[in-house]
Amino acid sequence: MLPAAIMVAAMTAVTAGAAVAGMPRSAPQVIAGPQWSRCVGKDLEGLECSTLRVPLDYRHPGGGTIEVAISRKASRHPEKRRGILLVNPGGPGLAGLTAPNLIKLSQQIQDSYDVIGFDPRGVGRSTPLTCDLNPQQQADTSNPPFPHNARDVTAAAAFAKVVARQCATSKTAGLLPSITTANTARDMDRIREAVGAPKLSYYGASYGTYLGAVYTTLFPGRSDRIVLDSSLPPEGYTVGALRAQGSGFETRFPDFARWVTVNAKSLGTTPAAVRAKYFELAERLDKRAESGVDGTAFRATTSGLIRDDSVFPYLADIWQKLDTNTLPEDPVVDHGDNLQASYLGVICGDSRWPRSVATYQANVAIDRVRSPMYGPLAANIRACAYWPSPSTPKVRITGAGPSNVLIMQNLRDPATPLAGARRMRAALGHRARMVTVDQGGHGVYTAANRCGKAAVDTFLTTGQRPPHDTFCPAQ
Repeated sequence: MLPAAIMVAAMTAVTAGAAVAGMPRSAPQVIAGPQWSRCVGKDLEGLECSTLRVPLDYRHPGGGTIEVAISRKASRHPEKRRGILLVNPGGPGLAGLTAPNLIKLSQQIQDSYDVIGFDPRGVGRSTPLTCDLNPQQQADTSNPPFPHNARDVTAAAAFAKVVARQCATSKTAGLLPSITTANTARDMDRIREAVGAPKLSYYGASYGTYLGAVYTTLFPGRSDRIVLDSSLPPEGYTVGALRAQGSGFETRFPDFARWVTVNAKSLGTTPAAVRAKYFELAERLDKRAESGVDGTAFRATTSGLIRDDSVFPYLADIWQKLDTNTLPEDPVVDHGDNLQASYLGVICGDSRWPRSVATYQANVAIDRVRSPMYGPLAANIRACAYWPSPSTPKVRITGAGPSNVLIMQNLRDPATPLAGARRMRAALGHRARMVTVDQGGHGVYTAANRCGKAAVDTFLTTGQRPPHDTFCPAQ
């Protein structure tokens, strides 16, 4: 395995007041306000924490409940506070309790809102999921071994079936039917109600864009200012969205390759040479997988770290040490399987995935030609192929509602490519404006482009968006 820190980097519709679509009406419930206290834990300094009880199944709101952990960074100027801003860093499966600290919002935004973070249902300090995965299963669930041929896909299918069975028989299996994006959006509205806010504003990145789109589709009248940064398509995290990371890698990689030709010339003096070095290292590591450092981990690490220009030096150092056989190996460590379990719970619970192994074999063969650097890995079969069918209808993103959504998108995003964001923009119709930024990487607001950052700051603090879709040049 690659060092643990590297592996973590790599893994990485109704109007307000109406009944939720497909769910029965029930008597209004009084939701107790959160009891805030000082948070305890890493990256939580300066935040207040609490928990809320929410229905396990919103179709039966009087039944069982689960906990959702929430955090708050209160505005320093409550007399000027506009309202609440919920933030979500993406995933699915990522904890969000620390997000008010980790997402570096401008001071003007922090002064305008109480910033609310939360661990989505099934994640972290909220009632958590497990699939009882051992450390090696955790690694292979995050990134199934790179498939070189149809036999490799068949082997991955056997592993996926084991993982699905473990998830379906674990001690938290009863949670699985409720671990959906739509239910997390409903939890967000419970948070809004609990803190006494008539509406909520929202900033969501990556998978958080789909969560935000679902929320504002379900609750348009309770949505204030909604920012979707680095957007998934309107279907969410489906097999198609996962496969798109193959083409996204191909679009983004030249940025890293050009950086290498200037700053790490031992890996290549031309972009073509850097690309060739990638394939050379991957093939070499595939052949010596028994040493513990394999080609899958190398590909996944590169895919994860090209998402951020600031870590290019770190990624280049990894390449150089692999090239010279000087990268130290870490033992496989059990970090717990909540990340993998909750990731699967959402992506498998939200959508129907192809069942046929032959479908994945065909997808891998196609993407081996179309996106050879990373496409086969992204196209490989996952446990979702053996998941029970979703138990509730999927929310269809539409343009019904107020015009209050801002979509931010990099041209060369490897994780949520531009094509998907354009389809999200089309689905939201008149509700949205889209700002496209001439930069690479995953995340507009946290990157260096001043124009892109200013668009978010202006919208969240003043409500002003561009009058039409617009473009930020490279800076």
